[in-house]
Amino acid sequence: MARTPLLQVNDISLTFGGDPVFDGMSLVVQPGDRLALVGRNGSGKSTLMKVMAGMVEPDGGDVIAGAGVTVGYMEQDPDLSGFATLGDFAAHGLEASEMYRVERAGEGLKFDPARPVETASGGERRRAALARLMASEPELMLLDEPTNHLDIEAIAWLEAELKTARAGFVIISHDRAFLRELTRATLWIDRGEVRRQEIGFGGFEAWRDQMWEEEDTQRHKLNRKIKAEARWAVEGISARRKRNQGRVRALQDLRAERAGQIKRQGAAAMALEAGPKSGRKVAEAINISKGYGDKTIVRDFSLTIQRGDRIALVGPNGVGKTTLLNMLIGREQPDSGEIKLGTNIALALFDQARAQLDGNMSLWDSLTGDPDMRVSGKADQVLVRGQPKHVVGYLKEFLFDEGQARAPVRSLSGGEKARLLLAKIMARESNLLVLDEPTNDLDVETLDLMQELLSTYDGTVLLVSHDRDFLDRVAATTIAMEGDGRATVYAGGWSDYLAQRGQDDFAQSVVKKKVSGAKAEAKITQKTGLSFTEKHRLEALPEDIARLEAEIGKLGELMSDPALFTDHPVKFQKATDALMDRQAKLEAAEEEWLALEEKAASQG
Repeated sequence: MARTPLLQVNDISLTFGGDPVFDGMSLVVQPGDRLALVGRNGSGKSTLMKVMAGMVEPDGGDVIAGAGVTVGYMEQDPDLSGFATLGDFAAHGLEASEMYRVERAGEGLKFDPARPVETASGGERRRAALARLMASEPELMLLDEPTNHLDIEAIAWLEAELKTARAGFVIISHDRAFLRELTRATLWIDRGEVRRQEIGFGGFEAWRDQMWEEEDTQRHKLNRKIKAEARWAVEGISARRKRNQGRVRALQDLRAERAGQIKRQGAAAMALEAGPKSGRKVAEAINISKGYGDKTIVRDFSLTIQRGDRIALVGPNGVGKTTLLNMLIGREQPDSGEIKLGTNIALALFDQARAQLDGNMSLWDSLTGDPDMRVSGKADQVLVRGQPKHVVGYLKEFLFDEGQARAPVRSLSGGEKARLLLAKIMARESNLLVLDEPTNDLDVETLDLMQELLSTYDGTVLLVSHDRDFLDRVAATTIAMEGDGRATVYAGGWSDYLAQRGQDDFAQSVVKKKVSGAKAEAKITQKTGLSFTEKHRLEALPEDIARLEAEIGKLGELMSDPALFTDHPVKFQKATDALMDRQAKLEAAEEEWLALEEKAASQG
């Protein structure tokens, strides 16, 4: 029996005062779909999600939800007016018997439901919006950058929740590890077109690169054909003018076809250039301690930072990572102990609050008004690593068009604001780069470029991030801040830290809490009412699910090799078939686990 779709988008078109964002776009979301929605910054991912949620009306076409299907959308900037507390907002529309869901989500996402709305930070508001979505339990969840403002423990909790959710979901995220863990199919927006592939994000990049390679091959063939036909037109048309007019028209059609092709957006032309070398020792912390009231940030902590180090700080939100970072660069003083800074330090800082950007200024003024970038007597130029450049030309290097140059910074998306801040930072020479949550809102391609730049940067990098994949790719040393003043130094990135800490999987503790909490809520007793076979199956299913997830992860890693498509097509097809088989088995096992849990709960 054919399944009724959760949502259909039929032939939609949408234009915002210029080129079309979408033109004739269609897609279908089926029950149980776990979709990654990917594309470059500015490709229309968030806009499409708002169209799917019914928040943006397309110019043409239809958006149809299935009969009785509820669609939940996580708002990026939720409107909390009219609510006294975050909990009031998160619980809106729930029955009294369902209130426990908000408390549970609040615990997992680490927000206080009693926090007054007027004192809540932007991150707390977003976590309340995510809790509201999770607590409402819609049949289809639309999640736009849900991991922003979550620490790693909360991300692991959210992963565990979504893995066992019966709802379908669509996720926009920059967090590769999050997408690899959760998605089974991919929607790729590229130049106004949506393509769907039945592989999760783990295989997306190889698929994307293959599509681009095929496109480049076809474009090359077209160019060669145009060149050959153009040569014929010049050399032979005069002798055969009448009978070959059709061939001339065909040449014109070929040129029109090439002109109509939409060029792919290139990568940002980002560059990092280290200035004069700092001293060999960049900074040294000697038995430093810091606290605020009853809260201890760090106690008796020592660290030596050498030139060229790549050091990451990790830990829960509010533990004091930014405070320790500021102490290490001399912007904040410890209560006791000593910070010694090295010589000849040239600092560049990327702050998570984007405080260096004034929302009321235009992009043009944001660059030309920066004292470090100002060129004397040249109102239309900026100083980029010691060389003057036209401001619009420099903005284009970071993928802004000329029309955006005079637009206010507040009109930019989160990813565009991050790129503008990177433009300001990368204009100056530095030898100490400090990145506080740099990955939020950036697309995968820009993250790839940033990682590449950091790997060749001839300076020192201090980093705060909750992006596990980014930490693994960049960090050579990890400082784990675990509360109560404890800060421990580990060699390597996130995965190395977990291994040294004796945890093969950081999320296991979170998953165990989730499962035990679910059992407690269902009041499962030893007298479950299950048959012997069902009871045995219920006990065995978690191990089966973990095995299937591990196999899916390995297949995703295999398929992420770009050479697999071209060099081993048979192997790639077998891997694709195996991946789809494992994903189907995993979905069936999860549904069976949920059914047995519900049966045990109802008869317990």
